[in-house]
Amino acid sequence: MSDSAHTHHATTDVAPARRRPLNLAYLGLLPSWLIMGFALLLPIFIVAAVSVSTRGAYGGFEWGFDLSGYSQILFNEGWEGEMEFTPQYLIIILRTIVLAALTTFLCLILAVPVSYFIAQQTATRKALLVYLVTLPFWMSLILRVYAWMIILGKDGPLPRFLEVFGAPPGLSLMYNDGATLAAMVYTYIPLMVLPVFASIEKLDGTLIEAAHDLYGNRWVTLRRVILPLTAPGIISGAILVFVPALGAVLEPILMGGGKQMMMGSLIQLQFGGGRNWPFGSAIAVTLLVFVMIILIVLAQRAARKEATA
Repeated sequence: MSDSAHTHHATTDVAPARRRPLNLAYLGLLPSWLIMGFALLLPIFIVAAVSVSTRGAYGGFEWGFDLSGYSQILFNEGWEGEMEFTPQYLIIILRTIVLAALTTFLCLILAVPVSYFIAQQTATRKALLVYLVTLPFWMSLILRVYAWMIILGKDGPLPRFLEVFGAPPGLSLMYNDGATLAAMVYTYIPLMVLPVFASIEKLDGTLIEAAHDLYGNRWVTLRRVILPLTAPGIISGAILVFVPALGAVLEPILMGGGKQMMMGSLIQLQFGGGRNWPFGSAIAVTLLVFVMIILIVLAQRAARKEATA
């Protein structure tokens, strides 16, 4: 057989390449992408652009490129134009991080036993208790914070109760970091209870019984069995509490009296009465970067655990 015949048979034996069908799933996701782009990404880019703009003569901002908004976080211009280190905003940032971390920790300490108790109930009681946990979300946050102002304020129930144990009359527990922390814990604890409860509910009860059969007390069972198996819910709850606690506004303004500022109230002040939009945007971007770093670190740790499991 000639070479041309071999070539003819070789070309006829090769099947023609099939064209991949057009995946229309991406077109179905297009509306959600557009909504996320305009409602989430575009405002972030605008805030980032404003953070590197110049402050207007009468407030607001003027388009340009100026990093003074970021430098103002740590430095301030002196009488002779020199840059002086001013720790006041750094103190506010550190206070915000500490209060948010304490809020997360206290919410976790309170949420674990509450979630475990709810998970042990019958289906009817479980649904009722979960409803009661989410009940505060049906009321305005302002009303909830004002309720704590009444509880901790002068002549409130808690100061009157402390007077029985020797506290001075007319005691007020308001306008300090403790009052702010109490209101934040009360505000964000449902966000910790729900994911922790979801993880505890999925626990295999035989594992807890096996831990008791191996002479493990309640503390050992909690530390060696319950907490490791509910780690995904705990991490989710910690993120849901820590991130909004960093941007809390009402709690430091109302409970702290505006004296104990946090980053959220500082941003609100710069966009409101301060009229320094580049500085407020710089603080917002700094807060966003800090939150993104935390989320990336947690995501990498979770990926490593899944890889080693």
